[in-house]
Amino acid sequence: MELLGGLTIEEFLRDYWQKKPLVIRQALPDYQCPVSADELAGLACEDAVESRIIIENDNGRPWQLHNGPFQPDRFESLPTTHWTLLVQGLDHWVPEIADLLEQFRFIPNWRLDDIMASYAPQGGSVGPHYDQYDVFLLQAEGRRQWTFGGHCDHTSPRVDGTPLRILSAWDGEETVTLEPGDMLYLPPGVGHHGIAENDCITLSIGFRAPTVDDVLTGFTDFLCSQTDATAHYSDPDLKPQDNPGTISGGVIDQLSAMVTEAVSDRRQLAFWFGQYATAPKSHDIVQPSDDPLLPEVLTERLAEGESLRWNEGSRFAYYPLDGETALFVDGERYLLKGVAQPLAPMLCQSSVLDSAELAHLVSDPTLAELVTALHNQGSLYFE
Repeated sequence: MELLGGLTIEEFLRDYWQKKPLVIRQALPDYQCPVSADELAGLACEDAVESRIIIENDNGRPWQLHNGPFQPDRFESLPTTHWTLLVQGLDHWVPEIADLLEQFRFIPNWRLDDIMASYAPQGGSVGPHYDQYDVFLLQAEGRRQWTFGGHCDHTSPRVDGTPLRILSAWDGEETVTLEPGDMLYLPPGVGHHGIAENDCITLSIGFRAPTVDDVLTGFTDFLCSQTDATAHYSDPDLKPQDNPGTISGGVIDQLSAMVTEAVSDRRQLAFWFGQYATAPKSHDIVQPSDDPLLPEVLTERLAEGESLRWNEGSRFAYYPLDGETALFVDGERYLLKGVAQPLAPMLCQSSVLDSAELAHLVSDPTLAELVTALHNQGSLYFE
């Protein structure tokens, strides 16, 4: 696979994914960045866009963080060098950036976080640091030097006087310079430091993984909202004990059984996770369509060859069950049965849907209504 430097997907996942870094020369040959530095600055002025500016030396203070949205004149007051503009979720606002994600579909949809753009003039950097997620760093414009290597964690020394987690005692193991089209893969916990050699834009394709806290609190909250969680502990066979202050082993056994029974429901776990994993990052991203359709209009447009695609901020996933399939779109669950089930994998395969296959599926009026509802709620739109 060209994106992986000639490695097969199986080789990359076996030898590199979450294991060690990989430098890929010309992963996307002759790549042309679809956004300019000025356009990134414009997005950073929008209320709905998450943006940050990091200044290496801000009037004597190291590595200072400034959160957007910014006023346009803010960029006129920045130093000439040694600062960085970060625009999060660029794929949510720029379809051409979202299309880049099709190159990474060998990783499950639910693992994808977003694409962040980093613009920096010469010397610009966000400092030596490590991330707790996998990331592909694609050089989109200009040149950036990367030093990387060595495992870091919460015990690694950090720079004082900054809100950022900047490593203070880290040297790295390898240094490379990336040109447009080059890419660096980094697994979680690997220290890295990128410095702009000239005006440059780097696109960070980041992946996520839930923490134990995410799973425990999210799933138990979900269970309490879905099932009868008001049932009380009971002990009709209570026996006298020598000391009333003792919590007996039998009590702990019974509590353990209550918890185990509740959390061992795989069906409910799949439902919670599908909804959790597809929830949009922001409610501003998926908005109801300005042009709501009736099912018959949608089927006509598909029959004429028009293409539906995902909203750039939408998330699609599905889970096969026994005799039915759960489809998850933007935090909502839809149960498909019988001949309706093929709709789920078809919708989740790619951000641009196969018009011919979809037109065939929506000949079923029930599926036409579902796809129309996804369009009208803003999860899908016609290109």
